[in-house]
Parts: sequence; C-alpha cells; structure tokens
Amino acid sequence: MDASVDLSAACPRLAAWPRCCNGCGRYRAIGCKRRPHVFYEARAAQLCADSVLVSSRRGIDTDEPAAAARLEAIRDCLRRGLSPEQMAACNGGPVDLSPSTIYRWVAAGYDGMTNMELRRKVGYRPRKRAAGRAATRHSARRSHAAFLALGEDACAAAWEMDTVEGAREDSACLLTLLHRPSRLQLALLLEEKTAACVAAALEGVRAVLGADGTRRVFRAVLTDNGAEFSDEGAIAALLGEGPGETRLFYCDPRRSDQKGACERNHVEIRKLLPKGAGLRFDRLAPADLALAMSHVNSEPRGALGFSTPARAFRAMLGEDAAALLDAYGVEGVALADLDLTPGLLERARAERGDAPLT
Repeated sequence: MDASVDLSAACPRLAAWPRCCNGCGRYRAIGCKRRPHVFYEARAAQLCADSVLVSSRRGIDTDEPAAAARLEAIRDCLRRGLSPEQMAACNGGPVDLSPSTIYRWVAAGYDGMTNMELRRKVGYRPRKRAAGRAATRHSARRSHAAFLALGEDACAAAWEMDTVEGAREDSACLLTLLHRPSRLQLALLLEEKTAACVAAALEGVRAVLGADGTRRVFRAVLTDNGAEFSDEGAIAALLGEGPGETRLFYCDPRRSDQKGACERNHVEIRKLLPKGAGLRFDRLAPADLALAMSHVNSEPRGALGFSTPARAFRAMLGEDAAALLDAYGVEGVALADLDLTPGLLERARAERGDAPLT
C-alpha cells in the first residue's frame, strides 16, 4: 500500500512496515472490523521488487548533455579502433565509464552503434587449410622441449619470431620480433620470405645493438618451422650464440600456439594492414612501418596493467631498448591520438605523395 494513505483509523499494524495485517494474532484477516485490509503476497512483492531493479538499470543514468558527450567519446574511440577496456576511465582511458557499461551501451544501439563496430565481437571467417609443408629440420637441442627446459623465468623473458605476409602476388613480407615480458613487437621488412632476407634483417638489428647488446637483449628466441628460418646456424650466430650455448629454439610442427603471444599480437598489426585487402607490402616504406609500430606499441594492454608495450620495454631494457626503438622509429603515441585503423597509413602516404598500398 502507498505510504501516503491515511491509516489513522485502521489497524495499528498498518501504520508500520510492512503495512499488512496478515500474521497478526489479535486482529485476524477474516472477521476483522478494521479497515482497510492489506495482505502480503511474497510472489507479488518479489515481482514488484525485481521490476524496480530492472527499470532502474535501463537507459543512461545521466542528463542529456553528459550522455551525448560520452556517446561521442565512445564513437571517436571506436573510429580509432580502441576496445572498451582501453576506452574506460578505470584503465586511464578517455571515457568515464566501465568497460561493461560501454559494451552494454553499444549492444543496446545507443547513438546508432552496433556490435559490428567492436573489433573482437565480429566472428572470423573459417580458415582455409593449406597443403601441408615439410617442417624445417633443426638440431634436437633447439626443440621446444629444450626451450621449456630453460626454466620458467628464461622462457618468460624470451623473444618470439615470425613472419606476416601481404597480398598473394607480393614477394615481400614482415619479420616480427616480440618481446614476451613487455609485449613490444618490432616489424622488419623482408624483400622476400627467404632465409637470406631473415639473416639480413637480423644483421640490421645486430648493427644497432652491437655484439654485446645483442647478447644482452636476445637471450632466447623461439620461432616456427618455416623455411625462412631454416638457416639455424646463421640466425643463431646473429643472435650472439656462443660455444656451448643455445639461444635459438623452434616450436613443434603445427604448434603455432607455442608462440601464442606473437600470433596474438599479429592481430594488432592486422588492424592497420588487414589481411585479404590486397595490400602490397613491397610498397611499404620505413616510415610506414615506423608509424604503424608506434601506434601498435602505444596501445594500452591489460596484461601490462594498461601500460603500453613501448613504455614497459624501455623500463625493462633501458639503453638497449631506446637504441632499438630509435633505430626503427618507434615513438610513443598519446591515447588521444591513437589510431588503429587502415586509414592511419592511407592518410600518411597521401600526405607524402606515395601511391596507395593496394
């Protein structure tokens, strides 16, 4: 019953919570001369309470100008490819909402938004199974089991190495090096996907760090069984491997999950260089890779407490990290300027007067 109803002439029990007369030993519900009669039904009360809770959580709990400002901020972040976790204020982002609220607003269709705009909400196309290729032969001391035998700390501090391909008719590709602890990834352009080009790219890294710096930074490297990594002797020597040491290791055949951090980080690169878009990697300039990796490595990561890979890398490796990042043009990008869409490179190339990558 409404609390505003005058109950002065009614049963005294109706003047206090729960404002009902059933259960009273003195004034029975049947035959009681006092009015009004109020009865409590647990099921009806629960339904009423649930409806109040549901209605209180519908819509946007703020005034119209503040809601419009937040929706515009979410829109801007979605255009730049940021996830709700990176937008959220609790993680240092520009939107004063929790990630779950942002997901809920997008799913509800506020301001015309849809889940299609969330990069991880859209399902992937089924992978086409390519014909099996012979695995690269390597020494037993370079197996994944030998890598695990280094110990948990050494494995956690290792690097992962892989390649990323462009269009089918394109001979060029990217050599990627990911530092496990910081999630920092370098992308080096290879003219061809061959062992000689991989060795040439690693010679460039060694030239930046020097022999001692290379040994300090690359204590262990894990790669796959691709033909481009078949020259284990040359790669190991470039990594600074000495007599009695093993610094280069290989995953088991068809076990790319054993270097899952590198594979996962390729998703970040594909935001800027999407697969299946016909992009020609042989048209990529060093400035394109520097710009792309600056944005990828300035993306806040949950695994780093929403710090950025570039910041974590510098904190962990100091001067060696600074030398590598400076040599390859990787700079920190503020969250407000972060752009993880293909338009980033398209605009930069247009400003330089370069032809499109397609």
